[in-house]
Formats: sequence, C-alpha cells, structure tokens
Amino acid sequence: MRRLGLANWITLVRMTFIPVFLVLLLGRFGSPATWADWRPWLAAAVFTVLAATDAVDGYVARSRNEVTTFGKFIDPLADKLLVTAALVGLVQLGSLPGWVAIVIIGRELIVSGLRMVAVAEGVVIAASPWGKVKTVFQILALVAFILIDATIIPVGLRSAFTTAAWTVMAVALGLTILSAAQYFYHARDVIAGPWSRKDDAVSVAADDANPGDSRR
Repeated sequence: MRRLGLANWITLVRMTFIPVFLVLLLGRFGSPATWADWRPWLAAAVFTVLAATDAVDGYVARSRNEVTTFGKFIDPLADKLLVTAALVGLVQLGSLPGWVAIVIIGRELIVSGLRMVAVAEGVVIAASPWGKVKTVFQILALVAFILIDATIIPVGLRSAFTTAAWTVMAVALGLTILSAAQYFYHARDVIAGPWSRKDDAVSVAADDANPGDSRR
C-alpha cells in the first residue's frame, strides 16, 4: 500500500471492476424479463461509479502528494480501458454503430502513439484542455446508450431519449476529433521530423553567410 500509494490502488481497483461492468452489460442472469428490466440500470450504475473514481484518485493523489510516474501512466490507461469496454459492449449489443467505436478508440490509439513519438524526440505534449471535457461527454453519452434499451423508459419517451443520447454522442465525437487535432497541432514539429529542422538550419546558415543581404 505504501509503495503504490492509495491513489494508485484506487485506479487498480477501478481496472479490476471493468470485467464486472462487462458481465452486467452483456450477461444473462435469472428470468430474462426481470434481467432485461434491471440489466441496463445495474450496468449504468457500475459504469458511472467507475468513471467517477477517476476524479477520486486524482484528488487523493494531489492531496496526499502521491503523484507518481506509474500513476500518470495507469490512470489514463484505466479511463481508456473503461471507455473501450463500454463501446465494444454496446456495439456487441447492437445499441451503438461500430463506426462510433472506431472513431473514439482510433483517436486514443493515434494520440497515444503520437505522444510516445514526441517523448522519444524529447518533446512533452501537454494534455489538451478539451481532453477532460471530451471524456465527460463520452461518459454521459455512454451512460445514455447503456440505458437506451431500458424497458422502464416509457414508450412515448423513447424517441426523445434516443435523440438526446445521440446529441450528447455527437458532441462527444466532435470533441474527440477536436482534441486530437490539437495534439497534432502541438506536435507539428515532431511530425515534420528532422527535415524541417534541417531546412531551418540551412536558412540560418545562408543568412549568416550573407549578413548584408536585406532581401528577407
């Protein structure tokens, strides 16, 4: 406990409960009719609690001065695993189109790869300010889609609920793309590679060789 810290333990517990969420989302227990009534609500409740612990472990880490390199790695990984599990589960249930999952998961893979390349080049890309907002809207949208087939929702409200769920998801997808674009913008020098830096060096050398040339 002392070596990992309380915040990291909370994160690890969150990760171990992701399979529990999937079992509730995809499993079949007891009477089919009764389980159909309770399954979405139980899955949504567990998913919401797991998502909320992201704020808890962050607060614990800061208040107890337990911000560690391992924590910086494992905390966003836990978030990505939770969101990915929900997306894949909803696609399997037929509640969500596969292309939505591809956009969100693909963004996470691309940005993670981009940040690793940047680190290898000695460049630290700060987290996008839209990243947390994106995550909040993704969580809200996923909760809505988990509940979209809940039998307790009155038939007359299903159309309005579905529209609201897709509206939130559309915002989440927009923020997903926007935050990814910001990462690419801040990493433009890394993406350009040594060629752009070489061109800059040649330009500077030419200026130095012709100090009296005013054509700039």
